[in-house]
Amino acid sequence: MDFFDFHHHKKDRAFGIYNLDCHDPVPDFPYSAGIHPKDIVSGGMEMQLIQLKELASHKLCVAIGECGLDAMAEADKDVQEEIFLKQILLSNETRKPLIIHCVRKYYEVIAFRKKAEQAMVIHGFNKKQGIADDLIRNNFYLSFGKAVLYNLSLQDTLRTVPMNRIFLETDDADVDIGELYQKTAAIKGIPVEKLSEQIRENLAQIQNG
Repeated sequence: MDFFDFHHHKKDRAFGIYNLDCHDPVPDFPYSAGIHPKDIVSGGMEMQLIQLKELASHKLCVAIGECGLDAMAEADKDVQEEIFLKQILLSNETRKPLIIHCVRKYYEVIAFRKKAEQAMVIHGFNKKQGIADDLIRNNFYLSFGKAVLYNLSLQDTLRTVPMNRIFLETDDADVDIGELYQKTAAIKGIPVEKLSEQIRENLAQIQNG
């Protein structure tokens, strides 16, 4: 069975969304393109945005991201928020969902939700139940990665997240996406085939706005 990998960095994996590095050539399989908070170039933002708009115009670009807010990044808070908002507006314009990178800025990201017309997916979610609940209440999707294999608290949180709000991803970890599906199916108490079908339905939902 082919398992959809919502966010990955592996050029040999066609069934998923490849996180395109700004220096990579456009691939012949689905990818996301965005300006990560840690990649914001002081004084070069306009050029970065021009390059991003070009990448986002391709048919195989299926999402905008990673983008978001990061309390540990060097870029100034106001600059991060400006770039994040511009990517939200690009998402609205292109009708493509957003893949969100967030570090210690969840409630600031939630505040931007009202600006977005498309789906917003928090990638690599590994925080506490309360944050998950608040994100779900604000119409976010959560994508879970390697941590769900061993983090018992995160497993408890995953158990409560509605099925129609879940994605699974390998990100840059050395882990098999099938292992994540098997573990998540066991946590949810459902067949892995049903989980795979649901995630494909979730994908169709975010692609349709």
